Amino acid sequence: MEDTKNNSKQVINDLTFSDALGDRYVSYAMSTIMSRSLPDVRDGLKPVHRRLLYAMLELKMSPQSGFKKCARVVGDVIGKFHPHGDQAVYDAMVRLAQEFSVRYPLVDGQGNFGSIDGDRAAAMRYTEARLTGIAELLLKDIDKDTVDFTSTYDGEYNEPIVLPGLFPNILANGATGIAVGMATNIPSHNIIELLLAIRHLVKSPNANINSIFKYIKGPDFATGGTVIDSPESIKKAYETGKGSFRLRAKWIVEKKTHGQYIIVVNEIPWSVTKTRIIEKIEELISLRKLTILSDIIDESTDDIRILIIPKNRDVTPSQLMARLFKLSDLEVKISLNMNVIDSSRNPRVMNIKEVLLAFIDHRQEVIIRYSKNRLKIAMDRKEVLEGYLIVFDNLDEIIEIIREDDNPKEKIMNRWKLTDMQVESILNLRLRFLRRLEEQLITDEKNKLAIEINKINELLNSETKQFNKIDEEVRDLSQTLKKNRELSDRRTLIKYTPIDDEDDLKEIIDEAPYIFILSKNNWIQLVKGHENISSIKYKEGDEEKFILLVNNTDKLLLASDSGRVFTLLLINMDISKGFGSPIRLFMDLPSEDSIVSISIYEENKKLLVASSNNKGFLIPNMKSLLAYTKLGKNVLEINKNDKLVVFKTIKDDDDHIAVIGENHKLLIFSLSELPMQNRGKGVIFQKVKQGDLSDAKAFRYNDGLICIIADKKRIFKDLKLWLGKRAQSGRLAPRGFPRSNCFN
Repeated sequence: MEDTKNNSKQVINDLTFSDALGDRYVSYAMSTIMSRSLPDVRDGLKPVHRRLLYAMLELKMSPQSGFKKCARVVGDVIGKFHPHGDQAVYDAMVRLAQEFSVRYPLVDGQGNFGSIDGDRAAAMRYTEARLTGIAELLLKDIDKDTVDFTSTYDGEYNEPIVLPGLFPNILANGATGIAVGMATNIPSHNIIELLLAIRHLVKSPNANINSIFKYIKGPDFATGGTVIDSPESIKKAYETGKGSFRLRAKWIVEKKTHGQYIIVVNEIPWSVTKTRIIEKIEELISLRKLTILSDIIDESTDDIRILIIPKNRDVTPSQLMARLFKLSDLEVKISLNMNVIDSSRNPRVMNIKEVLLAFIDHRQEVIIRYSKNRLKIAMDRKEVLEGYLIVFDNLDEIIEIIREDDNPKEKIMNRWKLTDMQVESILNLRLRFLRRLEEQLITDEKNKLAIEINKINELLNSETKQFNKIDEEVRDLSQTLKKNRELSDRRTLIKYTPIDDEDDLKEIIDEAPYIFILSKNNWIQLVKGHENISSIKYKEGDEEKFILLVNNTDKLLLASDSGRVFTLLLINMDISKGFGSPIRLFMDLPSEDSIVSISIYEENKKLLVASSNNKGFLIPNMKSLLAYTKLGKNVLEINKNDKLVVFKTIKDDDDHIAVIGENHKLLIFSLSELPMQNRGKGVIFQKVKQGDLSDAKAFRYNDGLICIIADKKRIFKDLKLWLGKRAQSGRLAPRGFPRSNCFN
């Protein structure tokens, strides 16, 4: 068909849907791989990180300058270079500033940039930043035509395709990313070891890959820890570019009196938050997978200090830690997948030698481009100086031409055979420069430039000299960095440790009967045996509130009237002496709250919860209620003047709910009318004009409704009059029903 406006033909091609979709998906996949997910092997950066550093350079945010708001940096990045969301850019910036995330931070942050506990950074309007000295090394000489630039997404600005990079950032700081159909995961390494390996390869490019392992021992993570893989396993991973490392926390033993001890964890694995480790171990304790462990306490300040307290001294520290490494995040597996964008802009997996050689090739290219740029500047300057010398030899004549001639530029150019640049420089020369003293200075500078030009030409014409220059740069950088122990010292220990044989590790905790007592004044007692109820004593003015027959391996769920549920692990409790211990030693129960119900934990047991304002729901299982901190879990959301009144287990064959209010009206409806949820406000049980909900229970309708009256069981069978739908008013309870309006 013809387009009359443009007088050109539009061609319409027939494509199958699968072909069209495939072409577009491949385009999307390549865009994701190249522009988002995989780092460039030369500078180790993804586009967002490269744009961040370049934008900060343009904003003059050097380490010597003051801090600037992060919001200003993010605004420049998304406005000029990176057409994506501001939060994504800020998150990338935050990570570059976190000392526990990157081995060599590229951003120097001021303010709240998050913590190893997993806390998020403050908003970008509150935080400030500037470049670090390490980041300056990546940007060094970027203004000397050392790398190519390309137009930004809107064509208004230019941005670097790659940074010059004075050190192999791809290995020093590592990288992670998930693309379409491929991913990358490169752990961080010690920069001094990397520089030594580079010097080795510069001198011996054809060296065997095994020779590199004399310098690079393994990863070096920001948070330290210990890599426990065998040397053979580490070598194999580096040789193929794919593998994994087992990283463990570092720990020491602090001895106590009478042969007791505690374990202190002072370094945790990289990429794992401290909070996650503690919660996981608390969960293991609660699930009786670590019954030899008494408690875990976080005493960390700026330094990590996690106390692991065993129940007794029967188990050795190494046995205890072996179990912890197996079951918790104190040991993690860090994968290695050196999938990068090479210098030809193609994604591929490289081994460690290929990565280092790619960096060396990049530095060689940077040195060549820098030298050519410097050569041009030097030759231009030498050319100008030669013109100045002609001025001094013919000063009077040149002045006369400038004063008298209408076109002095052309006449001077023809008279002394000068170039356009020389004549322009002469005509722009200041009069005070025309002192006789300056002639010698010009001659000296010209001679120095001639020597420099000769050296640059020698460098450009000799690959050996280029490699010598790289070696010199790396040597000087290594000597400078060694002065800073924080940067140069290895943090992660490489120590081969075989997988622990835990067959001889026996965690035998004999299950024994106990009596659990919670008094009216919130004092807890744990008494051994089920036959000693009569021997329980209370403080003066105190009395019995709850008594449960339990086993020492049980977990209890304690529900407070504020709608919060606390988990109590009996295995962590000592046998009570005297009147027991106050409940606040075990949980953060507010002084105005009261425990209204206690249930023995059964993972798949359902629960009925309800508030005094006649709202509630069913909880599908008790597992969702487990809380591994003293704060417990908020389950039932209630108003200020209301309280939780029902927290009861449900049998598998229960099919109806009975509710009764303070108005003595009873309503029975199907259990299926209540929603299943883990937390919330719930739905209305019974419609009432006055009075609150007194009690509710689940039961099997055909068995009748069981009530306890004066410690005697009574069953109400004929319940048709009270059977209805949820949220109805119900009818007055049958004759003989307890006046307390409670079922038991």
